Amino acid sequence: MRPIKSLLLLILCSIGLVLSISPLAAQGTQTLPEKLKSLDGYQCPNSDFTCLKLKVPLDHTNPGDKRTIEVVFGILPATGNRTGMFVTATGGPGSSGLETADSYARDFDPAIKEHYDLVFFDQRGAKQSGNLECPNALDKFGIGNITTFTDQQGAALENTSRSFAEECVAEIAQEGVPEDTLKFYGTSQAVEDLEAFRTAIGDEKLWLYGESYGTEYAQTYAAAHPEHLAALFLDGTVDLTTPILDFQKEQTQAFNDVLVATLQDCDRNADCSAEVGGNALAFYDDLITELGRRGITYKFPVASGRLEDRVFTKDMLESVASDAIYTQYGRMLFQRAMAAAYQSDFVPLARIFYATNQYSSEGRVPQLGDAADNTLYFVIACADHKIVDGTPEAQATAYLQAGAAVQAAVPRLTGGFYGRLPCAFWPGDAPVTPPQPLVAKGITTFVMGATTDPATPVQNGKRVYSHLDDGYLITAEGGAHVIFNRSNSCPDSIIKDFLVNGKKPSQRETTCEGVIATPYIPLAPSSVRAFDTPLQIMDAVYNEIFYLPDYYYWNGNTLTLASCSAGGVIGFSPSLDDGDQFRLSDCAFFNGFTMTGSGRYKDKVFTLEVRIGGFETGSLTYTKDANGKITVKGQYAEQQIDLSDTRTDSAA
Repeated sequence: MRPIKSLLLLILCSIGLVLSISPLAAQGTQTLPEKLKSLDGYQCPNSDFTCLKLKVPLDHTNPGDKRTIEVVFGILPATGNRTGMFVTATGGPGSSGLETADSYARDFDPAIKEHYDLVFFDQRGAKQSGNLECPNALDKFGIGNITTFTDQQGAALENTSRSFAEECVAEIAQEGVPEDTLKFYGTSQAVEDLEAFRTAIGDEKLWLYGESYGTEYAQTYAAAHPEHLAALFLDGTVDLTTPILDFQKEQTQAFNDVLVATLQDCDRNADCSAEVGGNALAFYDDLITELGRRGITYKFPVASGRLEDRVFTKDMLESVASDAIYTQYGRMLFQRAMAAAYQSDFVPLARIFYATNQYSSEGRVPQLGDAADNTLYFVIACADHKIVDGTPEAQATAYLQAGAAVQAAVPRLTGGFYGRLPCAFWPGDAPVTPPQPLVAKGITTFVMGATTDPATPVQNGKRVYSHLDDGYLITAEGGAHVIFNRSNSCPDSIIKDFLVNGKKPSQRETTCEGVIATPYIPLAPSSVRAFDTPLQIMDAVYNEIFYLPDYYYWNGNTLTLASCSAGGVIGFSPSLDDGDQFRLSDCAFFNGFTMTGSGRYKDKVFTLEVRIGGFETGSLTYTKDANGKITVKGQYAEQQIDLSDTRTDSAA
């Protein structure tokens, strides 16, 4: 769970078999598309999903309160013999499930999509379900990035958090959501919206998957409506029985440990180690010390072709490290960026900072259209958990005292510990006593985690698993924050076998192989003359595009322009039918090789067609297929080119 990011929950019948008859079919002849049409379903914007807007009570616990809000669910009907609904609760808290629905759906195994409707939703308050946001307060606060305050005295941090809470609540109120209604945006109310959706569709049971915060949502639904769960899947699990300050301590230690593991992984790779000076952790610590004394001025290339003077700071490096280590790919990007910094190039680190903090790298201003994710993080988290019992001041004091102990014990990335401090001053009266452990009697429950998960430390899931009536634990060695449907065949095959064939694992606990970071991609040379063949050149271009932080962290929804590192510009835009689209204009990633043309990435196939300028001229077409085979055809340096190879160590 992080200050901006997802959940999965599934449940099968107590005998452990997948239902073979569609609940809709059992009720009559109406198909799901017909049911959605009768409920005024409509095409979700720029999506294959059908959206259903439901009017639900603002307060499900008080029938006398007639106030309502609207919540939007997205449904992709099963392609074959329907078993039921597989519902995904994404993380954050506050992320938009509908924005990620199509990208998630593309990665699901076809057999799962054949038998299950895929359901995503924007939780109450998120994007299409209210779009609660306070962009001005977030901008002043730092777009939810608490690490910018790690070196401040306690009083200043407390005052900043108090001011943010007051200003954010006031800004939300100006948009028509009164302060006294914010308490109704917590998880206990939100899961009742899912229950209203289930009732509207008419299914008796749901298969519920939750990732990260989504595991909080899923466990809350399981406790409230166990009779309507067919199976439960918890991925990147939060232990709800752990008091919030204890969870924050555990998480802070995990961030330090995963950062150390990521940098030590660099040292074990000959290319990475050589490019970062042989000791990545020592370089990181030295750089933190240097940046703590003063920022470092560097040149940032903007899309117009100019080089701007900018300053890289300690807070920026800690923010980059915290965000990048969520995934194996992100860790490799961070390793590359640290290697570049070792060579006095801070542009890659800056690109990651801008991308992960929702800033435009061109203008260094927040992209305020994305502020709802960050706003709702506080709205939900502060409604769900009270720090300790007592006044706002007493809560803040307890938080800061705990923080002082954490900073004394944990050497790195302690700023994230303070992520929920604004909750001390948030309106409402959140519960302070954790719930009882989830037993989920009669419900098959899968708990998934990774040993290098920084946000939801793996011991959280193990504690949840220990109380379950019919639990199965899947642990990835290394691994990312969330492991299902993330290109790891081990958890994917177990879940698929259960969903499609009704087969449970032969053992209660499974350990899956994994890696800390994806294979390291060496930094591109400064000149095209370092390469021997056009195939090597274009394969390096592919890696520079694929691992460009502006693209890697792109939301996939909007046209985005980014500067190429050695001049020119690249743009990427979404296409529902044709995947990610690329446009290049005099784009160069190393001197002497400029490209103008277009490309696309769809179904794990990358294609680039460009005219070449620079030291030589020509026209080349590069293709990399899903199996790693690369081909380059065309003309270059007055020669016909037709080359191919398979590169298993490049991006997939």
